[in-house]
Amino acid sequence: MQYTLMFYMSPSEFSARTDPAKREAFWGAFLPYMQAVRDAGIFRGGAGLERPDTATTVRVQSGNRLVQDGPYADTKEQLGGFFIIEVPDLDTALDWAARYPAGPDGAVEVRPNISAPAGEAKGDRS
Repeated sequence: MQYTLMFYMSPSEFSARTDPAKREAFWGAFLPYMQAVRDAGIFRGGAGLERPDTATTVRVQSGNRLVQDGPYADTKEQLGGFFIIEVPDLDTALDWAARYPAGPDGAVEVRPNISAPAGEAKGDRS
């Protein structure tokens, strides 16, 4: 089963990824975790995300597209990235989430991925 691990961090932890004084410590903790996920053969995809202030949110209301600068939700925690993993069950996904080297304000949200209905996985909408 596939699960998405979403990595949330505080603004200070988020900025540590690029802060010259903190980036070595951040990447020194994160890269071994990422390599362990890959070495386990469970990695299916993922990405790190740019800062929330680079986001653009789109809503459609009454047929009109409304575009807003900034993230969808204004929260203390920031979504920094995600992995999609394939593991046998939720307990295994939780074990991998617990290994994430989050700071004291960090968290990992784990959600099962849904499968597309038959015929739609390849874009067939007949």
